[in-house]
Amino acid sequence: MRTALTIAGSDSGGGAGIQADLRSFAAVGVHGTSVVTCVTSQNTRAVTSIFPIPAAEIRSQLRAVLDDFDVRGAKTGMLYSAEIVGAVAKELDREDFPLVVDPVMVATVGASLERDDFRDALVDRLLDRATLVTPNRHEAERLTGRPVRNVGDMEKAARAIRKLGARSVLVKGGHVAGKLVDIFYDGRVLRRLGGHRYGKELHGAGCTLAASIAAYLALGQPLLEAVESGRHRVASGFLTSYRAGHGVELINSGYHPDRFTVAQSLEAAGSRLRSVLPVPVRGAGTVDLAYALPSAARADEIAVVRLRPRDGGRLEPTGPAVFGAPPSLARILTAAMAEDPEMRAAIHLSLTRRHAGRLGRGGAVRTPQAEKGAGVIRDVVVDVRKDHQGMTMRVLGQNPKDAVRKLRRLVRAWKP
Repeated sequence: MRTALTIAGSDSGGGAGIQADLRSFAAVGVHGTSVVTCVTSQNTRAVTSIFPIPAAEIRSQLRAVLDDFDVRGAKTGMLYSAEIVGAVAKELDREDFPLVVDPVMVATVGASLERDDFRDALVDRLLDRATLVTPNRHEAERLTGRPVRNVGDMEKAARAIRKLGARSVLVKGGHVAGKLVDIFYDGRVLRRLGGHRYGKELHGAGCTLAASIAAYLALGQPLLEAVESGRHRVASGFLTSYRAGHGVELINSGYHPDRFTVAQSLEAAGSRLRSVLPVPVRGAGTVDLAYALPSAARADEIAVVRLRPRDGGRLEPTGPAVFGAPPSLARILTAAMAEDPEMRAAIHLSLTRRHAGRLGRGGAVRTPQAEKGAGVIRDVVVDVRKDHQGMTMRVLGQNPKDAVRKLRRLVRAWKP
């Protein structure tokens, strides 16, 4: 069991801060330790008071953790004042584990979470210890003293913040208009990391991202891989967010992928699929039925049930649902999910030219480049084989039952 450390404020509403960080650590699979810097009175609507913990007590907490635990990764959140920044920086000077600095300055509900002396202390005392700093738009503006309005401004801000001392920077684009893009820069590589923009602002997203990255670093992932893994967890947290209070929604920082339910849904839909396809089509080859975990980004996060025609053309599963979709099917499904995260299921059919022509009259759209994504989600994607003797059809749906329902509509247009 690897250990990670969070140095941050306590959120009495449970949506952000220490509480979100510890849930994020547990969800990734590391043991979480904590140092509380401030106690806040807050909920999903407001921050009503902030009580900074005395610097001596913060140092005491840090020493207690570092004297006993083999910390492999850490993150800082709300540090609030120059005095707290100085206390934390002094204790971390002797440590060499990766450190993610989330320069928390303003709460989601709009309250200031810093004193006037915080910004300069952060730059002078802590940024040069940071493996990664993760400012949002407003924090990037505060750190650089320049406006951030678009992706170009974000790239300039990333370069400027790295010059302040951080080894690498991730400028988050959640508060920048347009398509969601985060900017990663480590002095050599500048990379635009795209993602789906959800139509909601959640409490705790920044904490969850920084804590998740720190947890993946504690597990030994390289930095950019840890960043991508953390962004993936945040996307899953957005997709499964919930409302607990009467204000903003909360990110699901403790989200655990439910692989069992995904596999169960696939196997149940596989039984329905056998009665939907006409016998001639069943005999054309194997049929794959796929279902992805929320915000899946890789083939091993997509479960597949494969059905093969037996005697009489009856489709039978070759085994239980397993995680690991064929590459071409994974590309189609992840491209669809990038545009609509709820489009998580697909049926993959390999058809002869004769059979495809019959089903194709039901409304299939031929789009050989579909897996590259075109900003449009299609119910049916058809790729023609190079020899023009057959084609591959994928029927997309929000879940396996939905995909089977769409395939049934195509079959009704079948021309014997």
